[in-house]
Amino acid sequence: MKKLKPDPFNLIVTGVGGQGNVLISQIIGRALVDRGFQVSIGETFGLSQRGGSVQSHVRISQKRVYGPLIPEGQAQVVLGLEPLETLRILALYGRPDLKIVVNSRPVPPLNVIAGESVYPSEEQLKSALHGLAAKVWWINGTAAAQKLGAAVMANIVLLGALTAADLIPVGQADLEEALAQVLPAARLKQNLTAFRRGLKLIQ
Repeated sequence: MKKLKPDPFNLIVTGVGGQGNVLISQIIGRALVDRGFQVSIGETFGLSQRGGSVQSHVRISQKRVYGPLIPEGQAQVVLGLEPLETLRILALYGRPDLKIVVNSRPVPPLNVIAGESVYPSEEQLKSALHGLAAKVWWINGTAAAQKLGAAVMANIVLLGALTAADLIPVGQADLEEALAQVLPAARLKQNLTAFRRGLKLIQ
């Protein structure tokens, strides 16, 4: 087992409803438990509908089970399935040594669609994220998933990128086994392809 530092180690998966946020936290949690870690997962939902803000808090320990919600300012890693939602997370949970893997493809919130607000430019988002974190991997997971025939698999592509960045204490084989446990057999091959595509996006 990889030595965990710090302990607990706190990961947030953030995005909007419909992006597969909860599925990713379940896969990561399964891989961690299978490797002997103590894991607690807490989900928070900004709106109980497709397009609403969704966060999954994954707390990892070698010592004991911690409460499911990460204290403010205590996230070590953020996996962002949507860039503006990722930036919003940092206001509460960011810290100077934070590392981020983020999907570059925006999903405009309802107030932007209604013309009540303006979505930040890519340059603004990238600049803000780089200014608030120690390391940022800016990944177009949606485009990679579209090339495989299903944009919905962007979350799995991003999971592969997170794995390749070596930011969590489980590796490729652990997560592929977790994918096989969590996903229906009919969807496994395509999702493994998406996961491996994500691995290649991190150099």
